[in-house]
Amino acid sequence: MYTINFSRPIHVHFIGIGGISMSGLAEILLEEHFTVSGSDAKESPLTKKLSDEGAVIHYGQRASNITDDIDAVVYTAAIHPDNPEFVRAKELHIPMLTRAELLGQLMKNYDLPIAIAGTHGKTTTTSMVSHIFLAGDCDPTISVGGILPSIGGNIRVGNSETFITEACEYTNSFLSFFPKISVILNMDADHLDFFKDIDDIRRSFRRFAELLPDDGTLIINSDTPKYETVTEDLSCEVIRYGLEHEADYTAANIDFNDFGHPSFDCMLHGECIGHFTLSVPGIHNVSNALASIAVGRKAGLPISVIQKGLQEFTGTDRRFQYKGKLGDITIVDDYAHHPTEISATLASAENYPHKTLWCVFQPHTYTRTKALLPEFAQALAKADKVVLAPIYAARETDTLGISSADLQQEIEKRGTECHYFPSFDEIENYLLSHCGSGDLVITMGAGDVVKIGEDLLGIK
Repeated sequence: MYTINFSRPIHVHFIGIGGISMSGLAEILLEEHFTVSGSDAKESPLTKKLSDEGAVIHYGQRASNITDDIDAVVYTAAIHPDNPEFVRAKELHIPMLTRAELLGQLMKNYDLPIAIAGTHGKTTTTSMVSHIFLAGDCDPTISVGGILPSIGGNIRVGNSETFITEACEYTNSFLSFFPKISVILNMDADHLDFFKDIDDIRRSFRRFAELLPDDGTLIINSDTPKYETVTEDLSCEVIRYGLEHEADYTAANIDFNDFGHPSFDCMLHGECIGHFTLSVPGIHNVSNALASIAVGRKAGLPISVIQKGLQEFTGTDRRFQYKGKLGDITIVDDYAHHPTEISATLASAENYPHKTLWCVFQPHTYTRTKALLPEFAQALAKADKVVLAPIYAARETDTLGISSADLQQEIEKRGTECHYFPSFDEIENYLLSHCGSGDLVITMGAGDVVKIGEDLLGIK
């Protein structure tokens, strides 16, 4: 694998530079005085920001974007070998790196690289940990898979030896990393277009844990089924946290305020080490906070700093994000696109003031929808009323004979009112005519379903 010497800036080209992670890496290289170019399908706030900072962005991917002065090319798992820029880079024998390989090489430059992995909750927990280190004036470098308002985007370049990043399991990307502290939040069946089954996923997380050096630390959720398959005989330190099973870090005296925001006592080996108040909703965020507390304490930060950081974290974009009110109807948006995430978000909503809970769900990928159809139906049936949009295909082209109409039937079998409309316009019109005063509408999914709420609210 080609290795970049970060003390000798070169010209790096990113195929798909507008992605949340790719744009962050490009921004880090710009800060390190690299020449950066890249391409994407269309302009976005992320690409515009990069252009303003000196990157050359091409809209549309074509062979002519790969010029002779490019020293290395970075690409994502979404880029196929027949991509014209990929093909041209190969023809010119330009060194090529995956996004994960570049991120892993960056981590080697820091004394305390922290990687946060798990099927769900990576962005939120990475953001919680980031807030803790910011509250402690630790000046960390941060790479997060969402927009974090406190850092004004998805990246922060610091001047300390701390690097905090998400670690995604898809295509085994996180196996290119070099962490000193790793977190595993959970292991669920997902990305089944790549993994064979849940056991294959667990094997991947085991390999991720094995990346830790002997003096490294793994922080893992003991509520995750068969987590021992990951921790057994590891040479590094293992710290467990959990809400339901035996663990080092647990929570007691959990309470919720009128907005569903929890407070709790953090217990370490049965002794209370502090009372914590969160500014994000849901019992799942108590679990995420326990992981974050364990990271903060392992890094030597005082409890008062950890308390302050967690209380100041008010969420990231598209994670139970309050969008506004349409009369007396509250509209919230959430990124949940897996049954476990949906269940957690709807459980959070139960503690939020509302009369009727509407879930406007856009399934994400045909593979995931078909593989987990009963689980999706079971999770969504916890809402009072469900409205379905068409499946968001993302990278897929084969429908596998599945559609949102199939999901509608499964939800209705469970006794929950469910409607399916083939367009956003029809969904918006239905909501306008059927939602009532005091109702809570959650737009949910990893695609562009957020537009429905924004259209209703007149947000451009």
